[in-house]
Amino acid sequence: MDKILWERRERKSVNLNLIIFGPPGAGKGTYTSRLATRLKIVSIATGDIFREEIKRSTVLGRKVAEFVNKGELVPDEITVEILKKRLNEPNSQSGFILDGYPRTIEQAQALDKIVKIDAVIQIIVPEWIIIERLSNRRICRNCGAIYNLRFIKPKVEGVCDKCGGQLYQREDDKPEVIKERLKVYEKQTQPLIEYYKRKIPVIEVETPQIETPPETIIEKMINKLKKTNIIKAI
Repeated sequence: MDKILWERRERKSVNLNLIIFGPPGAGKGTYTSRLATRLKIVSIATGDIFREEIKRSTVLGRKVAEFVNKGELVPDEITVEILKKRLNEPNSQSGFILDGYPRTIEQAQALDKIVKIDAVIQIIVPEWIIIERLSNRRICRNCGAIYNLRFIKPKVEGVCDKCGGQLYQREDDKPEVIKERLKVYEKQTQPLIEYYKRKIPVIEVETPQIETPPETIIEKMINKLKKTNIIKAI
């Protein structure tokens, strides 16, 4: 990057706010939770926030449920209100990794008014790896357990080890659908990456091999955060 517009700050301890982007099937959830543990900050996924608010039947949760039950997107103003509430909770004050938000420039601008983001982590995965991972995924109709025909096989084909339920493949895990999902992700995310590159460090972490251990990717992330002077040592 030619013109870096962020301010590098020295920190006595790890206390930072991150956003993570990654295509479907990138392993984003695994990386987010493990990185948060290493950095001693919290992972915040907007989908989890929605489910928790709905479960607790809060005022906001009931509003979210109205849209979710119709299969509609939750409006930005409600999402921002819920996110702001979550970011104000005590365990978010030492830092967080935000997953699932923002999805548009407008949402990114709204987030800027709530909290300062220190860096963005972008997970880059070849298309063939994502297709291989997702097309082999199978889910139990009964208990929701997840298997992979290549990596985590059930003991009996088509049968869940935990409850004996039937395993099935989601329609959006079929190769032709996965390719369309990746196109949508790229179209949606690229403007956000460009937006953040003008403001803060955007750290690209590649996963070029299908069987790369999660710990290897986490080390890459931490090393790149150190190189940008965002963190010193953990």
